[in-house]
Amino acid sequence: MQSLEIEGKNIDEAIEKACLEFKVPREKLNIEIITDGAAGFLGILGSKKAKIKASIVNIDMTIDDPPEPAPTAIRQHITESSVSSRPDQAHESDKEDFAVRAKRILEGILQRMNLNCPVTVEETPDAVILNILGDGSGLLIGKRGQNLDAIQYIVNKASTRFGNSRKMIIIDTEAYRKRREESLISLAEKLAEKVKKTKKAITLSHLNAHDRRIIHLTLQNDTVLTTKSRGEGDYRKIVIMPSRKG
Repeated sequence: MQSLEIEGKNIDEAIEKACLEFKVPREKLNIEIITDGAAGFLGILGSKKAKIKASIVNIDMTIDDPPEPAPTAIRQHITESSVSSRPDQAHESDKEDFAVRAKRILEGILQRMNLNCPVTVEETPDAVILNILGDGSGLLIGKRGQNLDAIQYIVNKASTRFGNSRKMIIIDTEAYRKRREESLISLAEKLAEKVKKTKKAITLSHLNAHDRRIIHLTLQNDTVLTTKSRGEGDYRKIVIMPSRKG
């Protein structure tokens, strides 16, 4: 598995560079912090750059086998090829309900993380929602939902190996998705007011595609403002600016 050492003024900048280098969002990267950045005296003298080691998150487990002792970290090396069951199980998996299969895969991951958390299933025409009844520790969520997004990515990749279902699998715990959406809507509205007052654009970084969409939808009917995504790959920035018409 390819890994790169990347430097930046701080950890966030180094991670953003890694996302651009690998052309994937943050939740698809395995990040190891080598050194923290230091500003130095007056922000100049003795300053040190932050350094990280980055690689693509892979899937390295067989869901149908008995669980082995799990690492405490969520970013496991998981190879996609080993998620597939044995040949005699593949045919059976084709017949298995998509939502049931996704739930089983998620429960297998939680077992390997030594987390005994029940999982409930809710199915809509467009998505399968798996809700993890967590213990309130926040471990499953992580910073800005990065752990939850990483697990969701793995389960989506593993579940779609069999069958033709195109439904999106959404993984939630402790109502984080709803709280995150409400927080982003509130942030968008506050920044919109600031842009209107100052007549200057504001840039938000470190937002995945789902979060950027919430910002866009919140402000799409505001005739005075416009929103745009800038940058490359999935991990782009969003800009809120006065519209030309306004």
